Amino acid sequence: MVQNRLPLVEFPPAKPGVNSFAILAACEASARATLVSVYPVLMYRALGSAASVSEVYVLIGLSGLLCALCVPLLARFVPRRWLYTLGVLIMIAGSVLGGFFNARFVPYAVAANSVGLVILAVCFNAYVMDYVERSSMGRNESRRLLFSGIPWSVGPFLGVVLMDWHPQIPFMISIAACLVMLSFFWHLRLGDGKIITKARRPPTNPLRYIPRFFRQPTLVAGWFFATMRSVGWSVYIIYVPIYAVKSGLSDQVGGLTLSISNGFLFLTPFMLGFLQKTSVRNAIMTGFAGSGILFLAATLLSGFPWPAIAVLVSATLFLVLLDVSGGLPFLLTVKPSERTEMAAVYSTFRDVASVGSPVFVRLVLAFTSVQGVFAAIGLVLVGCAVVARRTHPALGKRRH
Repeated sequence: MVQNRLPLVEFPPAKPGVNSFAILAACEASARATLVSVYPVLMYRALGSAASVSEVYVLIGLSGLLCALCVPLLARFVPRRWLYTLGVLIMIAGSVLGGFFNARFVPYAVAANSVGLVILAVCFNAYVMDYVERSSMGRNESRRLLFSGIPWSVGPFLGVVLMDWHPQIPFMISIAACLVMLSFFWHLRLGDGKIITKARRPPTNPLRYIPRFFRQPTLVAGWFFATMRSVGWSVYIIYVPIYAVKSGLSDQVGGLTLSISNGFLFLTPFMLGFLQKTSVRNAIMTGFAGSGILFLAATLLSGFPWPAIAVLVSATLFLVLLDVSGGLPFLLTVKPSERTEMAAVYSTFRDVASVGSPVFVRLVLAFTSVQGVFAAIGLVLVGCAVVARRTHPALGKRRH
């Protein structure tokens, strides 16, 4: 008897490349965006004061910084694919703690989210450097931000609305996004990255990669630009809503401004075109100078809340340009044999910014008002534009 069998259909793994990494980034953005505006509210309700919330966030930033520096040591014993998986599972654990346990567990949930993100960032950057060609790094950054635009534009506002409807829904969305991200990661079969020729000398002591990182000026520049960009974003996200409320505007203005700013991510293809027509150096200088000048202009307009807020929103257009270009000095120049170690040091920019931003603002507020914070960060960003002039003019250009 002849049996008729359906032909076996095989689905080949997705090819690792720009679009694949952009999808991974979009999944991560979906997991984070729905909670980015939820956690501060829950933290405030759990701790009872803004000062306590600030102190906890500083401690969380320090824990994330310590974790980032320890990831290379962990990577010597845990394969990268399992390390990435661990990062996703830690983020899921954080969402479970925050959404399904008592309110006193919220700080631990935020800490778990921070640690998981650090691990993912180290592994993600290492995979990008393994599979994306140098000439495509700018396109990769642009595509990553473009794919993440929808989650970051919708997620923060949606998370708060859903939290008022049912407090567990934002966390369930985050968990679902993490599971999708993990599934797609294993579908890509990235493994432990491309195999680098085995070194003839013994492995470097994990404590040595920090001074080695800071002995390479271009890597330091990439870390510095990413850190200062994050400080600018932190000041905007936290203190624009405060300024709006103090100026007599609705407390929803802060969420509206954040949604508009995140919508600028859809302009990243045009920013990439600008970067390719000029250079990485010019793009970074333009980003810092433009955002800094507009922060300063907003200070001068602070007596007129709506025009000032419009100028502040415009400043984030240049911060998004820095999102596209600021990390390229690192991605384009790191040595293949040091990708995991150097990516770990580079990823500390988020934690350094999260610790440094409240300290910086606290010092400024000791002498002036919230409007003075915008002036101070404006001066800092303009100063960064001056520093960016030292970036090599040929960085990122195609080699002929």
